[in-house]
Amino acid sequence: MSAQHTPVMSIRGLEKTFPIGGMFSRGHVRALGGVDLDIAHGEVVALVGESGSGKSTLARCLARLEKPTAGTFHFEGRDVLRTEPRNASREYRSAVQMIFQDPFGSLNPVHRVGHFLERPLRLHDAASGRAAIEAAKRKLMAKVDLPAELLDRYPHELSGGQRQRIAIARALAVNPRLILADEPTSMLDVSVRIGVLNLMRSLCEQQGISMLYITHDLASARYLADRIVVMFAGEFVEGGDAM
Repeated sequence: MSAQHTPVMSIRGLEKTFPIGGMFSRGHVRALGGVDLDIAHGEVVALVGESGSGKSTLARCLARLEKPTAGTFHFEGRDVLRTEPRNASREYRSAVQMIFQDPFGSLNPVHRVGHFLERPLRLHDAASGRAAIEAAKRKLMAKVDLPAELLDRYPHELSGGQRQRIAIARALAVNPRLILADEPTSMLDVSVRIGVLNLMRSLCEQQGISMLYITHDLASARYLADRIVVMFAGEFVEGGDAM
């Protein structure tokens, strides 16, 4: 996959610490230790490291689910942490979407599949009117190679691979420019993983979406990514082209 040189995301000196200890003994653990990273338009960057190395913390900071302790990150040239009025925050949250590790835990079991696709379409005004929304949901299902009949199913009625494809479709509903994929295949059977990886690679190539792919599996990183960065103890220790 080719990528433009202009970063879609530029991270500088990003730090995150978490408090530890009780009432009489307090301290901090450093999850991110001054991370620098650029992700180009259309580029897939794999972030590889063992559990607890800070990979997911970085993704959660970029998704605005955690507040960094220090540092900055710019999305398409805009300082996300400093210039975020309410409407800009909404725009950012549609432009940057996250796919979580657990395909079942990220889908509320009381709702049908159609709900998970309809909600972002309505929330971000990606489609309006019942007919347009129904058409958009069917189009999203086709993009992730799932039959439209599954829109009426509940999450427990789907396989793990189907649930993760629904999570991908939900992310695509708002036409994101960057996807943060946090171990999206680690809870899937080996036979299912390759199909999901092929889907993500195809979507990035066809739609020019950038991706930060987080994994502990170097083989899948080499298969999917343009570039690999190795993380250890909250810092980047090595990086290079995936080829």
